[in-house]
Parts: sequence; C-alpha cells; structure tokens
Amino acid sequence: MTDAASGTVRGMTAEDTLSDIGEAATLARIFPRLPAASVALVGPGDDSAVLSAPDGRFVVTTDMMIHGPDFRLAWSSPHDLGWKAAASNLADIAAMGAVPTGLVVALAAPASTPVAFLESFADGLRDGIAAMAPGCGVVGGDLSVSPTLTVAVTAFGDLQGRPPVLRSGARVGEVVAVSGVLGEAGAGIRLLFEGAQIAGVLDAAAAVALRAEHPSVAAQLAPTPPIADGPLAAIAGATAMIDLSDGLALDARRVAAASGVGIDLSSASVGALASAGDLDAALSGGEDHSLLATFPAGAALPGGFRAVGRVVAGDDVLVDGAPYAPRGGWDPYDGWDGGLG
Repeated sequence: MTDAASGTVRGMTAEDTLSDIGEAATLARIFPRLPAASVALVGPGDDSAVLSAPDGRFVVTTDMMIHGPDFRLAWSSPHDLGWKAAASNLADIAAMGAVPTGLVVALAAPASTPVAFLESFADGLRDGIAAMAPGCGVVGGDLSVSPTLTVAVTAFGDLQGRPPVLRSGARVGEVVAVSGVLGEAGAGIRLLFEGAQIAGVLDAAAAVALRAEHPSVAAQLAPTPPIADGPLAAIAGATAMIDLSDGLALDARRVAAASGVGIDLSSASVGALASAGDLDAALSGGEDHSLLATFPAGAALPGGFRAVGRVVAGDDVLVDGAPYAPRGGWDPYDGWDGGLG
C-alpha cells in the first residue's frame, strides 16, 4: 500500500536503493507518479501499451541520455534529468509537425541508486510533460542495471491528418524562421564548465549558485522548447522543420543537405534571438531544442517563430551571404571530454 503523504510504499523508506527492493517494487513506486496519456487504450502493466491513432499514422522517435556525454550528475538533479528527457523527445515529435501523445521510458541505473532518485526523475518527466505537452503521458518502459546511468526514451506523436513536415521540403526563396531561444543552453554549459568545477572536479554547490544567477544554466539543465509551435508551423504551411538539438548552423546544414538548397542566415536576426547577443553561441550552441522551419515567402509566421534568414540556391549554410565554415554544433563523438561527475 502507498502512504499518500510521502508517496512511498509502506514498509519501504526513502533511503531504499534499487538493490534493496528490486525492479517490481521500484516500478510500483514510480508509475503512480507518471502522467497518463489521453490516447492510451491500455497503459502500463501489460507487455505493451495500446494507443489510439485517429489519423491512422503515428510519428515515432527515440533518444538516449548517458551520464558523461549528455549530463553530469553533479550538476543535474534527477528532476532536471526527467524534464530534459521529456523536452528533447517532445521537440523531435514537434519538429515533424505532430502533437506528442506518449512516451516509453527505459532506465539503466547502478544498483546503488536510491529509489527516491528515480521517483524525482519521474516527477521531472511528469512536470515537463505537463508544461510542454499536456495530454501526452508515459505509457510504459523498462528498468535495468548498469554501472552508467542511461536514459532511453521513445516518443510517439499524432499528425492529426496533416502530412509530416520533413527536412527535405525547403525551396529557394522561402523564409527561414526559428521559434525559441538560440545559444542559451550552450552558454549555460560553458558557465558550468568554467565556474562549477575546481581542479577538474565538478562542484554541485557552485552549479546551484550559477543556476540561481544565470537563466542560461537552467536552459541547459531543464530546457523548455516551444513544443506547441511545431503543429502550429505545420498548420501555417511550413515546408521543412528540424529540432535545434545540436546547434543552429549544424542543424540548418542538415536541412540544406536534405532539401538540396542553401540557407543564408542573417547575423542581425540570429543575434536578436541569441543569449546576450552572442552570435557565435547562437550559431554553434546545442541543446536549446528550439525549432527551425522554412515557410513560403509572405506567409504569416505562427506562434513564436521569427525570421532569421532565407533559403537560397546552393548546398550549404551562409551567414550574411558568406559561407559559414565552422561545424557550428555538437557532436558527441568529437566534443565529449570523457569526464563524468
């Protein structure tokens, strides 16, 4: 039985670890904290969930977060991790023009992990979904053991009768627009590496202080991308779209390559959306999970979308008409320093 005041199972304590109580009892404490999906016909408890798909199609994506290259436990709370796991996957669904409907969440954690850590992670998932995609829910998942904390999320979305917005639809003469912030999360991670480690050792207290002082740190640890603007873009006639998970220049280059066009970004327009006006951060900082989309010339831009450039002939990214040579984004195989913390 569950104690309503504490949310714990009677006979168990907040100090319990995964190895103390095992998988079944841990899941019994986590699932009640998670939101139900409005389209779920069968939720957690069977071998699979069953979701309704009124459109007859569904969008699906998956993403991993691994301790080390993707987050540091000294800096991120378990609530942050749950929120960020929701945000990064919801953004991928939104980038297709779909409405998020359900998440499946798999966790591999050390046996010594406190169950309270996973409960807080579940709360982060719940709160992030409520803030960014009401009606979406967690419909299942898995729990296993690993020396490295790993989070894997699969997300589903409903196109609501619209065609998916692909990366390959941009055409010369169209407007390039962004909804959301640029460079905030990148600025946040730089602040953490510069001010929340001492002699190479990560400092949790310093991270908390930086977060209180700099909004960009919160944008890195628990981003809030404009999920609702994805379907709005599709309704408004967006021809191509992408989640800015790895950096504006890098992800714009992906749209350019898929569409067989060039993308010319305006430094003034990009800078206006940048953290503290930092153009380099806006072009190369990753993990904002904002949305980049292309729209026909003259189209009214929906939601929070703001024009940042135009689609031109060519096959690469330019800034103010000049080729942009840097990679302009994050690659975990090249950018990770190997640290944990």
